[in-house]
Amino acid sequence: MSDKPRLLGLDIGDRRIGIALSDPLCMTAAGLETIERKNSKIDVERVRQIAERHGAVQIIVGLPLNMDGSPGEQADKVRSFASKLARATGLPIVYEDERLSTVSAIRLLTVQGVSTGKNKDIVDMQAAAIILQKFLDRKEPPPSA
Repeated sequence: MSDKPRLLGLDIGDRRIGIALSDPLCMTAAGLETIERKNSKIDVERVRQIAERHGAVQIIVGLPLNMDGSPGEQADKVRSFASKLARATGLPIVYEDERLSTVSAIRLLTVQGVSTGKNKDIVDMQAAAIILQKFLDRKEPPPSA
């Protein structure tokens, strides 16, 4: 566990959860891993363990909004999962607009020569990094550990 606060970024989908982690200075985000969804209880526990292992002090959750900015059915699912995660970790949850994060992840990976068709886990992990980086770019100071 790091002695500097880190932020965890999540791209929560129905099949997978992409996970990203900030650097100790909370300036850059990098993809960490992708977990295959099992059920809500198991998924929450797995994310809790990852947050604990990396010393996360806050979790940034991508909120899927419609292109007009309105929340849809998927946003409700994400909020429900994030609420359970907040109770399990005791960490603050911040929502970040994730519109087009998956499209951006696919473009970035394609430019890097990574095939995205059968590598959905890499796409989800990269989308989580994009969501977290968008949050970090606003230069909000991280909470104290």
